[in-house]
Formats: sequence, structure tokens, C-alpha cells
Amino acid sequence: MAGFHHVELWVADLTGSDAWAWLLDRLGFTLAQEWAEGRSWRAGDAYLTLTTSPNLMGTEHDRRRPGLNHLAFHGGNRDAVDALMRAAAGYGWTPLYAERYPHAGGPDHYAGWLENEDGFKVEVVADPA
Repeated sequence: MAGFHHVELWVADLTGSDAWAWLLDRLGFTLAQEWAEGRSWRAGDAYLTLTTSPNLMGTEHDRRRPGLNHLAFHGGNRDAVDALMRAAAGYGWTPLYAERYPHAGGPDHYAGWLENEDGFKVEVVADPA
């Protein structure tokens, strides 16, 4: 088998998980588990977990440091990516590279980039035309 089984992101505070919930719902994930310290969303056989931990060192994520830079998701067709990008600001996401949208990744790559208040960056990629 290939692909991810799951991704677990440690967050300092779960209050930012509402932005994740909105985004993941739009991308076809469903909430699979919820507990005091975390939430998991599933898409097919893979899942994404946001959780706090008593072992967390520090409170801020910096995508410019070694470690996770961003997560890239399939966003459906171009119209679906455009609609998500238009709505994202109302749900806790700030568009990145807006002046180059939707081709910030190059002329043949149709995608939008977003960042939440915790500094996590996502890329939403349109299906090939």
C-alpha cells in the first residue's frame, strides 16, 4: 500500500480547530473522533488528527522552521477551489500569495494557499483541467 495512514498535528490550543473543521468538511473529510484533547477527521482510509499534548514544547508553530511546512489537499475542480478560497476568510483562514492566485505554484498548477491563526499553512490543489 502507498499513501498516508494518518497525520497528527500537535496544537497548543484546540480553539483553532474550528477553522480546521470547516476546511476538512469542505474537502470531504468527516469528523471521526472527538475527545477533550483532540479531534480526528477521516477521508477514506486516511485521517488527520489535531491534538494537544502535555509533552508539547512551546506554543507556536512556525512553518519556516524545520518540520512541517504545509499540508496539500485535493480540492476538486477549479470552481470548487475558487469557492473554497472565497469563503475561507470567514472561517479562520487567511489567503496567501493572493496576488498570484491561482498559479502561485507555476502556470500549470491551479491551487490556493491558506494560513490559519496558528501559522499552519495548507494548499488546496485543483484537479488537472
